[in-house]
Amino acid sequence: MENKKIYKNEIGFEAPIFIIIFFGIFIYIGRIMGGTNMIKTMMNTGFDLLMNVCFYLMAVSVLAGGMAAIFSEFGVIALINKGLSVIMKPVYDLPGASSLGMLNCFMSDNPAILTLAYDDNFRKYFKKYQMPALTNLGTAFGMGLIIVTTMMGLSVPNAISGAVVGFFGAVFGSIVSVRIMMIKTKKFYGTEEYVICKNVEPIPKNQRRVREGSIGSRFIQALLDGGKVGVDMGVAIIPGVVLICTFVIMLTNGVGEAGVYNGSANQGIGLLPVVGEKLSFILTPLFGFSTPEAIAIPITALGSSGAAIGMVSDMASRGVINGNDIAVFTSICMCWSGYLSTHIAMMDALDTKEMTGHAILSHTIGGIAGGVFAHIIWMILF
Repeated sequence: MENKKIYKNEIGFEAPIFIIIFFGIFIYIGRIMGGTNMIKTMMNTGFDLLMNVCFYLMAVSVLAGGMAAIFSEFGVIALINKGLSVIMKPVYDLPGASSLGMLNCFMSDNPAILTLAYDDNFRKYFKKYQMPALTNLGTAFGMGLIIVTTMMGLSVPNAISGAVVGFFGAVFGSIVSVRIMMIKTKKFYGTEEYVICKNVEPIPKNQRRVREGSIGSRFIQALLDGGKVGVDMGVAIIPGVVLICTFVIMLTNGVGEAGVYNGSANQGIGLLPVVGEKLSFILTPLFGFSTPEAIAIPITALGSSGAAIGMVSDMASRGVINGNDIAVFTSICMCWSGYLSTHIAMMDALDTKEMTGHAILSHTIGGIAGGVFAHIIWMILF
C-alpha cells in the first residue's frame, strides 16, 4: 500500500501546543538536573547507547544475518516452514518459517528477526498483514537466553522454577501481542495479498532461489551477503535506539553512583519508577510482587531489559524478592525486551511505520498479560 501524502495548514494549533509541551518537558527535567547537566547527560547517554548498545546490536544483526542467509540458501527455512506450520498457524496465525525468527531473537536480540525479513526465501511465505507482527513476535523472545539463564543463576529460592514459569509467561504474552496486532493489520492490509519480494522476478511455487556456484562458494557468498544485510539493519535501528532510549533512561534512572547531577551518562530524574509506585495498588495484585520497589523492574524493562536484569540482581543480593517475583520478572523482561527503544526502529526497517503505534500498544498489553499469566501459574503450582 502506497503512503498517502497528508497536508495541513502552514500555521495552525500544532505549533504552539508542541512548543508548550516540548519546552515544558525539558524545563521540568532541567530544573531537577540543571540545564547544563541535562544537555551533557543527553549527549553522554546517546554516545553510550551508540557505542555500547547500537554497535552491539549491529554485531548481533550481522551474525544473525549471516546465519539466516545460509539457512535460506540451503533450504533450512523451507524445511522449518513445512514442519512447524501446523503449530505456528493456529497459535500465531503466522507461517512456520517465523519460528526461525523466534529462535534467532531468543539466542540474540530483538533486531535479529529483521535480517530474515529481508530474505525473499523467507518473505514469500508471509501475507502483508503478517509481516508487521514479526516485530512483536521477535521482541517477545529477544534476549531470552540471556534473561532466562541469568534469572536461573540468582541466589533466590526456586529461581530455576521461577525462570521456567516466566519463560512460558513470555510465550503467552507473545501470543496475546501478535494476535492483538493482527486485528489492526488485517483491517489495514486485508488478508489475501502477499508480501512483495525484493527481487522482482517471482519465485515459482514449491521452489526457492539459490546462488550460482559450488556448495562452498554458495556458503561463503550467502554468509557475506547476509552479514551485509545485518549491517544495514544495524544502521537502521540507530536513530530509534539513541533517541527513544535516551529519553526513557532519563525518565527512569536516578542520580546514580555519582550522588549528584554532573552530566554523566545514564543519569535521570527517576520519574517512571515513582509513577509505577503510585500505581502499585493495581500492579501489585496483578503480579503478586513481594516488595513495592519491584515495580521499577517492569518500568525499566520498557527501555532496557539489560538494565532491568541488573536491578533484579541487586534485589536478589539483598534478599527482598522470591520465586514469584523471578517468574514475573522473567516473563516481562523477556516479552518486553526494552521494546520502547527498538520497536520504532524495527517497524521503520520493515517499512511498516504506519503500524508503529498499534505495535507498541499491543506489545504493552502482551507484556502485562505475560506477567499476570506467570503469576497465576506460579500460584497454581507453588
